Amino acid sequence: MLLKRTNIEEQLGKTLKNAVDSQKILDEVFRILEEDKQSKERIQLNLSGGKSNIINHFDFDLLDTNKIYHLAQIRKICIDYRLRFLDSKYFKGKIPDKAVSKIKKLEKEHGIEIKGYKIIAPSKLFKLADKDDPLLLVPIGNDYFYLIHKWGNDLHPFRKALMWPFKSIVNLTVLVLVASYLVTLLIPNGLFSKSSSNAEFWIICFFMFKSIAAVVIFYGFALGKNFSPAIWNSKYFNA
Repeated sequence: MLLKRTNIEEQLGKTLKNAVDSQKILDEVFRILEEDKQSKERIQLNLSGGKSNIINHFDFDLLDTNKIYHLAQIRKICIDYRLRFLDSKYFKGKIPDKAVSKIKKLEKEHGIEIKGYKIIAPSKLFKLADKDDPLLLVPIGNDYFYLIHKWGNDLHPFRKALMWPFKSIVNLTVLVLVASYLVTLLIPNGLFSKSSSNAEFWIICFFMFKSIAAVVIFYGFALGKNFSPAIWNSKYFNA
């Protein structure tokens, strides 16, 4: 059986066809990359600005119910851990690419453009008017928010306890009273008089309370500090 002879013209034509197909593939890849670039730029623009009173019309059947939070739950967490819940335009950190990818995936699944991004994070991560654990959320209506992405390091395990005094004036007063009592216990007996008595102890404790309270009040006014319920959603440094 004789082998068919090679036709150079046919082979040359095949290379031309392959070149055309390759160009189509390159054009398609370029188009996909360009669309991806434009989508990323649009998302970054929405993250860096825009209105905050936005409602995103998601398909609720496609949402993870474990990532839906009410404003009351967010407020409680922010007060307990002294965090801020603000528009993403005030966030001075970098939004990770993974978060942007999740946003693009959500937009594709739900067929919408997501807007109105909010972030939960410590005050130091925001550009306030006057690295820890940021959470990116978007509004879905009726004071509910959907968690898109969390990044960074977890909060210190004792942060809630450390921030407890800043929840109210009562908590702060209790802390000052306890601190005054403990400091008074450290003062040696007979330091101010030859004989010690309960009356002397409580007088010293009272003066310690006034001294510590004065320092706390000066610190609070000097740095413009306020209690957590007043600042959790405030964009001002000295709220």
